[in-house]
Amino acid sequence: MPFSLCLLRRARRSLLRIVALLAILAPSSVHSEEVRVAVAANFTEAVKEIGALFEAQSGHTVVISFGSTGQIYAQISQGAPFDVFLAADQARPERAEQDGYAVPGTRFTYAAGRIVLFSADPALVLGKATLERGSFSKLAIANPMTAPYGLAAVQTLKSLGLYEALDSKLVQGSNIAQTYQFVATGNAEVGFVALSQIAGRRDGSRWVVPETLHSVIAQDAVLLTRGADNEAARAFMDFLKGPAARAVNEKFGYGAGDSP
Repeated sequence: MPFSLCLLRRARRSLLRIVALLAILAPSSVHSEEVRVAVAANFTEAVKEIGALFEAQSGHTVVISFGSTGQIYAQISQGAPFDVFLAADQARPERAEQDGYAVPGTRFTYAAGRIVLFSADPALVLGKATLERGSFSKLAIANPMTAPYGLAAVQTLKSLGLYEALDSKLVQGSNIAQTYQFVATGNAEVGFVALSQIAGRRDGSRWVVPETLHSVIAQDAVLLTRGADNEAARAFMDFLKGPAARAVNEKFGYGAGDSP
């Protein structure tokens, strides 16, 4: 056999071994999928961290879209290409099941939210007395019709008997993310935001609203029908129930969801 032909065959066998070895060492890249997750705005920073952890562990890719729970539900009902829905309430995921947009039996509570009265001014918020005095011109809340955190803010004001007195000072964000921007930029001196949004801040002033003043903000996740056969979507739902996701929730001030 000519020497050059022998070398060519040896090189070919070596190349085949290398290809086979790479397939063994990196199976996740071959089987990786994409999961599209629609997320309530209050959970923005937490889900970014959870998504990164999930990607590192699974090899799948997470694509995240944010908005108010009501806005997201409207998008889902109009055919938006989401695989998983992380709401800020329980009503919309339950309705998604009933309306045929979600897979029955996949719904669970992934987090329990808290609201906080917050101001960038370190001297402004002094508990409920700040609301009683009303020494501000704008009080920001999320739209209570579409955002559960906005509804909790309205319930808090009504529980304190202050809603009518402060109604003229209310400014609404379309979701809790926009509401937070109103307060963070000073366009509103004070506002009801999600505790998770200021978990890493040490400036400003705040009052964590007692949960007795509003309905529990239980946040449910559900697998949408588009993601029923998506391995990455089901894996992400399982990951949300695990210890890594729960640790991130605690870091951002969320209460525990359902047990795995």
